Parts: sequence; structure tokens; C-alpha cells
Amino acid sequence: MTASVARFGGESMSEDQRVGKRIPVEFPVEVRWKSRWGRSRHVEGKTGNISGNGLFMRIPIRPPRETPVTMRVFLPVTITRVPVELHCNGRVIRWSCPGESRGMGATIDEYEIRPTRTQAV
Repeated sequence: MTASVARFGGESMSEDQRVGKRIPVEFPVEVRWKSRWGRSRHVEGKTGNISGNGLFMRIPIRPPRETPVTMRVFLPVTITRVPVELHCNGRVIRWSCPGESRGMGATIDEYEIRPTRTQAV
């Protein structure tokens, strides 16, 4: 049996070395960060997978690695029964590898479930 390999900070990491089990889900997501020059940036996209300590998002712009990011994942009312969002603070840890959808992986350093304000996606 062959373990799949992902890139983490430039180093190879097998699926067995990851801390959390990744759940493939596609939910709308909004990502916000500050550019090198202090300008507020944001982009909208879809999640590719979520784990207890991170997520992969298919987004058209990739902030630099180690950039602090705020992510809003809009959870479907069909699952949650009320409009809520997963609000996370983390940082960019990787970009997509060849063969993956264009996007980025980010840690989840802090999170909370909040009532959904306005869905931007």
C-alpha cells in the first residue's frame, strides 16, 4: 500500500503524518489578509477539504506562505438547520501541488461558530 504525499513548508509529508483526518467538503469560503504593504485583501472560493487543524481552499489568488489569514466558511442550512459560519484565524502553509485544484492550505489556529452575517460568496 502506498501512502499519498503532500508538500508542507517545502518538505514531503505522507498522509499518515498528518495530524487530522481530512474531510472532503465543498462549502463557500471567504479569505481575508493584509498584503505586504498593509492593504486589506480578500478572495472568495470553495473549500476542498477540512480537518480539525486546517483546510484546503480552491481560490484564484494565493497569499504568500506564513501570511496570517481570516477565513469564513459558510455552512449549509441543510446541515446546520440555522445559518452559521465557521470563523477561523490561521496562516497559509502551502499552495496547491501539481495535479491539485489551484488553491492553498491554511492552518486553523483559532475558530468559532458564529451566526452568519451576510454571505459574500
